[in-house]
Amino acid sequence: MSLFKPALAAASLVLATPALAEEPITFEAASGETAEAFQGAFAVPENRADPDSRMIEIGYVRFPATTDNPGPPIVYLAGGPGGSGTGTAERQRFPLFMEMRRHADVIAFDQRGTGLSDDAPRCHSSIGGDDSQRVSDAEIAAAYRDAVAECREFWDGAGLDIRGYTTAESVQDISALRRHLGAETVTLWGISYGSHLAFAALDAIPDEIDRVIIASAEGLDQTVKLPARTDAYFARLQAAVNTQPAAKAAYPDIAALMRRVHEKLDSAPLLIELESGSGETIPFLFQRPHAQMMASGLIADPDNAVYLLQLYAALDAGSAEAVKAFMGYFFEPGEPISLNPMSTAMDLASGVSPARLAQVREQAETALLRDYLNFPMPHILGVWPDIDLGESFRAGPVGDTPVLLFSGTLDGRTYPEGQAEAVAGLTNVQAVTVVNAGHNLYMRSPEIAAAMHRFMRDEPIGVTEITVDLPDFAPE
Repeated sequence: MSLFKPALAAASLVLATPALAEEPITFEAASGETAEAFQGAFAVPENRADPDSRMIEIGYVRFPATTDNPGPPIVYLAGGPGGSGTGTAERQRFPLFMEMRRHADVIAFDQRGTGLSDDAPRCHSSIGGDDSQRVSDAEIAAAYRDAVAECREFWDGAGLDIRGYTTAESVQDISALRRHLGAETVTLWGISYGSHLAFAALDAIPDEIDRVIIASAEGLDQTVKLPARTDAYFARLQAAVNTQPAAKAAYPDIAALMRRVHEKLDSAPLLIELESGSGETIPFLFQRPHAQMMASGLIADPDNAVYLLQLYAALDAGSAEAVKAFMGYFFEPGEPISLNPMSTAMDLASGVSPARLAQVREQAETALLRDYLNFPMPHILGVWPDIDLGESFRAGPVGDTPVLLFSGTLDGRTYPEGQAEAVAGLTNVQAVTVVNAGHNLYMRSPEIAAAMHRFMRDEPIGVTEITVDLPDFAPE
């Protein structure tokens, strides 16, 4: 069922910009809360470098400002890449979207290839499907490289110009959105990959950006994270666990636990039986790389790290039941490799500098999760050499645009050290450390929203550190 419903009271609403071709809707969040809004779209070239490019539609939902003196529209940039603005607005951050209307119109922007802007088919390759055999790290990487190459042929045949699915093109979509809205500038608000896109906008169209609010920042040469910093994250997680006596007793050495499990899986993988949707039994040989991929997906936030610890404790005890509980979130047992065009292309295009790639490869040799945190990057680098945006793209940004940055000390996806480096070239940054928070931190404390509101009003934000509660890490 669509969450975008024609508004019953549409006649009572007045467009802030009458020229816009927008449809009044009632936007319904997953919580059941609703808001009167407008759904709109505009057309842009799929690949601006190609004069014969097909046009694609970029969609959004606009939540009108609740003030009589609105500032520049606030454009929400979702993470991923692959997340959508409208999808984010439907979920936990819906109240914050509503709060931000006190400053300006809030735009839930669906980047090309996502949400209302998605007409690109997913590729189901012919690679893989037999999960009952042992595989090496090299074989896993080779399978994904083959799948990426095959999917390029599929998307080319479907009339999709994959070269247009880059962060640089999305920046120009933001510029087109600004013009479409009739605004001189816009405010960017985002998280994770959304900050990556915001940094690219600061670099390419700085005069069109009024200010920026970001969390869990990913710099322009940080698509692939440094494995040594993932190890440093686990040390911070251990320190947090050690503040709770029961958890400390259960997990006295997280790194040792994980290395022990990895060694056991290398020596004797677990053969588990899973049930398909049709009731068929599927054998799955759970191996060390699977555990590392699963761990990579469970460390974004402390609440999920609780499950990571339980998973590794169960594996250490030889139990596969915990694995079965999580399999559906991370793998498609018995299915060939399938790929999303937007997320695959965006990461490949942003790429990684040679110097950073050398660091990643060296550190991965001994790191707890090797180089699986951002899988299938960097493993698929170079498969599409014509899409890489180059070193000049990865060098920025610089400038004096006002930026508010929130960083969580227990963020297992974008690490505090990297976030500081990501904004090093910007001279007007106010940074807030959210102690004990992870990657998805906007709703962790009302103090975060309060700081955002002060920033939007050009007031001192009045805080450099916010502390939130830890989850109970002790096993159930």
